[in-house]
Amino acid sequence: MDDIEVTTLFRKAIADNDDVAMRRGIEQMLGLSDGGALSAEKEYLLRHPEYVMELPQSNERIRGRDAMRAMQESFPTPPEVQLRRVHGSGRTWVVEGVNDYDGDVWNVVLILELNDDGLIVRDTRYYGQRSDPPQWRSPWVEPIE
Repeated sequence: MDDIEVTTLFRKAIADNDDVAMRRGIEQMLGLSDGGALSAEKEYLLRHPEYVMELPQSNERIRGRDAMRAMQESFPTPPEVQLRRVHGSGRTWVVEGVNDYDGDVWNVVLILELNDDGLIVRDTRYYGQRSDPPQWRSPWVEPIE
């Protein structure tokens, strides 16, 4: 699948409030289905020229799709990604997943804001490292797998 097909899925998700289309587009973008991840260059085409990504927990902002592509191309070892849930409507979507950086596991939530053309305009990412639950809660909880 290429960037045009992903954008088509994103536009369908926006127009129809279609969680399945958005999930398929995200899976294709991240290489979680059949074709492997899109290259940084092709993923670049899924972003609006004025794209902004924010990481509130580290107080960072990446401004522009050129800067994002340069960061991606410089990334030492991309994580293995597990997609847990995709939900949203219109132009705002929430993506929940798990990133595994060679055994260093983080939960991640992305808030994606797209324009009507299916391009990602804003991307806010929240990362939380996994931790062991306190023993006192054990009678009421079960592990997420």
